[in-house]
Amino acid sequence: MTDVSSLNSSSDQSLSPAVSRAIRILDVLSSAVTGPLSLADLARSIEAPKSSTSNICIELEKSGMIRRENSGYVLGRRTIEIGGAYLAQFDQIQEFYRLCGELPFLQQELAQIAVLYDRDVVYLARHEGRTPLRLSAGARVGDRYPAAITAVGRALLSQVPSKEMEKLYTGVKLPAFTTRSTRTAAELHEKLSATRTHGYALDQGEVFPNVVGIAMPIPPIQSGDIPLAINISRIVPTDPPVLAEDDLEQIVAGLSEVVELLSNPMALNSSATATK
Repeated sequence: MTDVSSLNSSSDQSLSPAVSRAIRILDVLSSAVTGPLSLADLARSIEAPKSSTSNICIELEKSGMIRRENSGYVLGRRTIEIGGAYLAQFDQIQEFYRLCGELPFLQQELAQIAVLYDRDVVYLARHEGRTPLRLSAGARVGDRYPAAITAVGRALLSQVPSKEMEKLYTGVKLPAFTTRSTRTAAELHEKLSATRTHGYALDQGEVFPNVVGIAMPIPPIQSGDIPLAINISRIVPTDPPVLAEDDLEQIVAGLSEVVELLSNPMALNSSATATK
């Protein structure tokens, strides 16, 4: 629920008190759980005189931002239209790069976003963080790799219906980049099952011998959106390349947070910087 006291303290010094009070009214109404709020309730909540609160409510009602219902006020249809416009403008790639600059987790990692294209993945975004080891072998924006042997590819394939998977891989010979690459359809289906169970896909040296990839699908914001997935890559100088359990848990937790922010724009209202 909105902390009105904090809004009051910040708006006391506002250059436009009426605008600040209008925003506070919308905040109070968005947090209301008991139904319509009366003019007296709103005035009390924003700590303003009833007369000035009434004037603001009249203008908000004219614009469709709020509406009268019974003996009080609720949010109006215009707030839905504005929210819909915001969602339509939400660019997951743009937000990915923004989060890379804000989230300490992403600042330290090599992170990529990819889309499925037939039996390949195409990389749409890449952020190379401040890691001690730079991964020069990682895929660049625009590169294509076989989906079956990449973590990000299997994260995407795990969302594909079984009938489509049959069409994609029946009778197809899987490419092998290393001795650890997935080689058969049966092995691929087994790894996809594990991906669905755990919620993330894991590539341990299947594309590059000493690189581990951890990936998660990004749920679409609305029907018709192109499915995306996000991948974190780490160099692991062991044979075979296996992440320590604590490191894997840390990456999975970090990816889960990023996926939540990228798939739910409204979560951004809580500010990604709160995790700093």
